[in-house]
Amino acid sequence: MNQARKSPARPAQGEKVAYLNARLLDPASGLDTAGALLTDGAIIADRGPDLFAHGVPEGIAVVDCGGNCLCPGLIDMHAWLGEPGEEHKETMATASDAAAAGGITTVVAMPDTEPVIDDVALVEYVARRGRDSAHVRILPAAAATKGLSGREMTEFALLKEAGAVAFTDGSSPISDALVMRRALSYARACEALLVQHCEEPRLAHNGVMNEGEIATRLGLAGIPALAEVMQLERDLRLLELTGGRLHAAHLSCAASVEVLRQAKKRGLQITAGVAPHNFALNETAVGEYRTFAKTRPPLREEDDRAAMVQAIADGIIDVISSAHCPQDQESKRRPFASAEFGIIGFETMLPLALEIHHNGHADLLTLLRCMTVRPAEILRLPQGRLLPGAPADILIFDPDLPWIVDEAKLRSKSKNSPFDRRPLQGHAVRTVVGGRTVFQRRREVRGGG
Repeated sequence: MNQARKSPARPAQGEKVAYLNARLLDPASGLDTAGALLTDGAIIADRGPDLFAHGVPEGIAVVDCGGNCLCPGLIDMHAWLGEPGEEHKETMATASDAAAAGGITTVVAMPDTEPVIDDVALVEYVARRGRDSAHVRILPAAAATKGLSGREMTEFALLKEAGAVAFTDGSSPISDALVMRRALSYARACEALLVQHCEEPRLAHNGVMNEGEIATRLGLAGIPALAEVMQLERDLRLLELTGGRLHAAHLSCAASVEVLRQAKKRGLQITAGVAPHNFALNETAVGEYRTFAKTRPPLREEDDRAAMVQAIADGIIDVISSAHCPQDQESKRRPFASAEFGIIGFETMLPLALEIHHNGHADLLTLLRCMTVRPAEILRLPQGRLLPGAPADILIFDPDLPWIVDEAKLRSKSKNSPFDRRPLQGHAVRTVVGGRTVFQRRREVRGGG
């Protein structure tokens, strides 16, 4: 077996690459075995424990995985990219670099941009800019209401035809019950996915962190967990009435998990996600007005954090997504009440999820399912599977590699991470999109990888 031949970073169209000495992990089929994988240009050709048992034929490039895990590339179905309108915070190019370094091969871009992505031309613009400037796949989500106003619906059918993979008002909930009912009905007719930020706006009005003892001590207005639960319960009642598919973008509290569990028992087509910071941190991370820990939904109590971990392990939470939200220094270096919400999350999503595995709460296939095949199923994408004929979007990662987050070395244009100096375990080694290597880890990881 010739181990000396190496795959170039950008294989020619139709070139075959053999990935050897890997731990193959495919949540779609339950595969977890030592073996090899073959790609043929932009697609997966074969995989299995006995593949290349008699050597690699001539003319096939070789990548030795060194015993590391090989799984489908991660799919992040909820991220803000800054472009268009806030390129000083992030561009598709810088977001793509950060995503690739985190093992993410597909990113769904939220529509809260300047201008809002609420018409066909803008959906096509995002798709085109993604193709032209990004190393990973960037797919546009379109606004559910014009201008994110929560009043007049956008043209779901036309926007879907233009390339929108979901409809959402991003960080703004659709609070009007009649508009939400119509949106769910329209989405069902168009076979579209509606994504909702679960937060009752009147209850959350002017809130900046979790409501509770710490907020009171700091003199900050709180966002009660009830605001999330009430919005979720209302939307589930409407979903029961209209049918269709609804995705609760980022849940954060134990009460929401129980509501979600009961809705799934009733057979509703509801799925839900969680951001890593809501299962890796609790409200104490705010400390003394630490704005880098200001998120929406906010960091909750420890019991809520633990409930999110358990919900992932139980399969009640379907998706882990980064909620990547770049904010520049000017937006974050303010008094807590006036600082912007959001953190960056592309490069820390995988290792923070792996903490759940290292702590004994879930196996690797369960975790990877939340970041590969499950978001692919929800978005109806062909990615997320290690199957012959599937796109050759691949992640090779070392689940045990120790490193320390250094925000200065993170590839995002903005550096607003609450995990600076946090020790983590696990890192992408190689990220492949459409058969092409778009990230390869340096031999030594010090800080941001």
